[in-house]
Amino acid sequence: MAGRERGDRRVDHETQNQTLDKESLARRFDADRGHLRAVAYRMLGSLSEAEDAVQEAWFKLSRSDVSGVENLSGWLTTVVGRVCLDMLRSRGSRREDPLEYYVPDPVVRVAGTADPEQAAELTESVGLALLVVLDTLGPAERLAFVLHDMFAVSFDEIAKIVDRTPAATRQLASRARRRVQDATPAPGPDARRQREIADAFLAAAHGGDFEGLLAVLDPDVVLRADGGRTLAAVSKVVRGAEAVIAQALTYAKFRTGALRVVANGQPAVVSVVKGRPGSIMTFTIVEDRIVELHILADPERMATLGLTEEDLALAEY
Repeated sequence: MAGRERGDRRVDHETQNQTLDKESLARRFDADRGHLRAVAYRMLGSLSEAEDAVQEAWFKLSRSDVSGVENLSGWLTTVVGRVCLDMLRSRGSRREDPLEYYVPDPVVRVAGTADPEQAAELTESVGLALLVVLDTLGPAERLAFVLHDMFAVSFDEIAKIVDRTPAATRQLASRARRRVQDATPAPGPDARRQREIADAFLAAAHGGDFEGLLAVLDPDVVLRADGGRTLAAVSKVVRGAEAVIAQALTYAKFRTGALRVVANGQPAVVSVVKGRPGSIMTFTIVEDRIVELHILADPERMATLGLTEEDLALAEY
């Protein structure tokens, strides 16, 4: 009887140690969750897919023996990178929507409020224009660029993920870097000035002021609209100031509520229809001119932006 009791106590002790180990891992993972979500968001441009990638990393961690891992944060970063690489490759094989219309998921907060820590970590130095460019890269190029240039992961580590030599991996990042530099707009003015320009665009559109719109638009401005599967007819790319003005004046006739927000650190406006978010338009501004407009009107993705009823009630009509 005494032997069985000692055996029972030993089993209980081992079970307790295993529980403590899992609890310790869970705490470590939660400490890195924001960083991992930021990596996945840059890799995928999708909030829901980024969350899926982070959750998959937790599953892999909980099933792995990491007792010999010296840098758990680095290990988790590479795991998320590998998961995202697989997701990008799978997405490429089944993607039906034309990539030129695709607008990545924005991270939104209501203008005038402080940046929640999660939103700030997700979007630091990553505007929608950059995410659009990243979507044009091949999966391995995107991984090499994001992990090395944005998160300082070594080429030796990245090479293991993409199954290339470190030298070949360095070339992947170099090609991606050139494409990003060539296609990404230059930094814009300060946040207050950007909001002034965005507000001037909205006022001119609502007032039917052609000259006012012309004054704030770059001659080569690009408007990209994504209606998703539900509103496929909305999806389009419009180039040039006069063509964009025609679109702006047309849609301004259907006046809806306008909620001023910030999306990925840039001025944006959410159209509110009967208390629901209809679309979001984000402004990319360089040297006091709007160079890109991104409009997300996909109802499925608009419903996931996290805007509350209290937020939407602040819309101006």
